[in-house]
Amino acid sequence: MKVLDLDAVRAFVLVADLASFTRAADALGTTQSAVSLKLKRLEAHLGKPLLARTPRVVKLAADGENFLPAARALLDAHDHALGAISAGTHRLSLGVSEHVAVPDLPAVLTSLHRQDPGLSLEMHLGMSAGLLAQYDERRLDAAIVRHEPGEDPPRDDGTLLFAEPLAWLAAPDWAPRAGEPLPLAVLAGPCGVRAAALRALDHAGRPWRERFTGGGVAAVTAAAAAGLAVCPLARRVAPRTLVDVGAKFGLPPLPQSQVVLYSRVRDARAAAALRRFADSLAISA
Repeated sequence: MKVLDLDAVRAFVLVADLASFTRAADALGTTQSAVSLKLKRLEAHLGKPLLARTPRVVKLAADGENFLPAARALLDAHDHALGAISAGTHRLSLGVSEHVAVPDLPAVLTSLHRQDPGLSLEMHLGMSAGLLAQYDERRLDAAIVRHEPGEDPPRDDGTLLFAEPLAWLAAPDWAPRAGEPLPLAVLAGPCGVRAAALRALDHAGRPWRERFTGGGVAAVTAAAAAGLAVCPLARRVAPRTLVDVGAKFGLPPLPQSQVVLYSRVRDARAAAALRRFADSLAISA
């Protein structure tokens, strides 16, 4: 029976996730040539090509696509086994945008703890711009933020997790009053989602007013659920009791925004926990 080199498997998964030998090498704290050598040896060991190498783009070959889920499962099982017997802890300081964190965050955190009891997680919820500034100041190991059209685009050091549209959400029985400006429930600025919604309304010539300004998504969705106003949010982060009323009331379409991960995590177990957390967000998108 063939025995796989876990370091090589981890390198393969990182190259697949980051689509870059250079970024994978940075994440592993090694060189690009060392990562390339590990993958060549892994391919030789398996007798299958895992990557379709081109001068500019790194893509998975068909066998690589088939191997990737099993490779992830192998690494997760390995990390879980280490976490179960390790007396020490490892730390991950993570910033997550208010507009990214899911309502079932407690369940996600429970799953992370179950898979790695040794993880010491420090999580900060906030606005994307502020979290990115903290990341640049090295106060956060990683940050998951949103980039809205018309705002600053994702940087070269970020990894796109997924893109999703915004929606006009309100209570099922809510309706705007005829002849009055559209009442909004939004987060206080600076907020990219707020700015994108106001640009859409202004472009459409739709009068509006801020009826409720909240310090977090929970406060904004509570105001919408109470029937005070309509709120622009991603469907994924809002309670299921709110419904999309954009088409019903002729509100202007809202743009898609990008959810991007910025990370300088080097510790393998912390990186695995970060990947599981990011995957949980993508699954719910």
